[in-house]
Amino acid sequence: MNSFNELCKKISEDIDTKDTRARARTEQEQIRFDYAVSYFLRELWNKHFTHEDNESSIQKNKNFYSALEQYRDPNLTYRMAIQAFEGLQMLDMIYVTKNGYYDRNKIEGDLTRFKATHNLRELFNELEGHPAITLKQNLDTQTILLRDRIDGRNLLVPYDEDKDTQQWRTNLRKINQCFSRHILDLRIKDSEIKELQERLLGDDEKEPIDLTKKVLVRIFNNNSFELGGRFYRGWWQNVPSEYRKHITIDSKITVEFDFSQLNPNIVYSAHNLELGSEDAYDRVLNGQHRDTVKEAFNAMLQASTELKQKPKGINLESLEMGWAELRQAILNSHKPIQHLFFKGLGNKLQFEDSCIAESIMLHYTHLDSPALPVHDSFVLHHAEGSYGKLEEVMRRAYYERFKSDIKVSKEIVVEQASDVPTDKDGFISMEVDDILNAEKEFSQWRDRDRMWLSRPMDK
Repeated sequence: MNSFNELCKKISEDIDTKDTRARARTEQEQIRFDYAVSYFLRELWNKHFTHEDNESSIQKNKNFYSALEQYRDPNLTYRMAIQAFEGLQMLDMIYVTKNGYYDRNKIEGDLTRFKATHNLRELFNELEGHPAITLKQNLDTQTILLRDRIDGRNLLVPYDEDKDTQQWRTNLRKINQCFSRHILDLRIKDSEIKELQERLLGDDEKEPIDLTKKVLVRIFNNNSFELGGRFYRGWWQNVPSEYRKHITIDSKITVEFDFSQLNPNIVYSAHNLELGSEDAYDRVLNGQHRDTVKEAFNAMLQASTELKQKPKGINLESLEMGWAELRQAILNSHKPIQHLFFKGLGNKLQFEDSCIAESIMLHYTHLDSPALPVHDSFVLHHAEGSYGKLEEVMRRAYYERFKSDIKVSKEIVVEQASDVPTDKDGFISMEVDDILNAEKEFSQWRDRDRMWLSRPMDK
């Protein structure tokens, strides 16, 4: 058994063999059952390449499979999902790590969590390939998501299609198709992978790196298609900043550019005001404590109240002033837009920067060159950073939106050739043993690269 599809077929058949149900499934039920088995196995195979403690989950609420038809997978039905899940348990392929629950009084709950057993992991080890390379990306999934704040939670809500949602979906499909045609990877030593994944597992705001996650979605907020709209769910967005220099596209090093002072520029430009040449954050405390000023500035723009108390997460220990003084210093330094603070502009600003991001990604999609969005920056093949090409594309996208100029910060990500073997004096070693040892340090990255190059091409 060498292929993932063969494994799915074999396990489906094994479940059927041990099943004691009185009534056989109809042809359509069998198709959906087989799909449910492959759905869970695909998820578990992905997790197999992240970390052994990375759990999967199942939704056991029957209503979930019939509600919000706009978002759900039509091939995954409640009865067949439960039968596949119980069948995998019966074969000792998965085990539950945490039972789900729902508290009606508190209106909160959690999903049932599960992992692959040792038996299933052994079968995964026998498979050819890697899920990020072997399995096709699902480009038919719903990528335009609308959320609303309901009972203190951000929940998906239905919406009516119009020309905007259709165009956004068409554009995003083109972008995701481009991403699927390329290998997007993280080139770090084998010894670093587990440490990084454990770090991400312990971070409530991030997920372990799953290289299969190449399909972006666009999420709008507060039940409005004029708020939010940023792009999410790309695996590279979970990579800590110090590791982003190790992102590779088609095995090549990358370059990263970001907009300089994007939120201040958007606010000033959208209201036909001039930000001026002085840095929006440095002007507040004479260039000191820039990072803290930036956090406070953006918190004040996003807030819908006057923020008389310091927002959580902003550390003022290094400043010789309290929150009230810092707040006033920002207002004094930005008098032209004083009236725009505390108006809850955060989601509106996100919509504006998402439109700029879409323009940039589409430009490079037409060149069949992935432009990976990370907050307000973009990671591309290093050649795009030469001669100011990426900088010009970003500046043009901003100008087309606001008829105003913006600075672009350049950070050429040139990774040191850390897999090149050196001797004790730091010179390149030509000893065969040294070369082979260096090859082993990046063996997982190199194996994926070889798989990608040798994969069967679609006709």
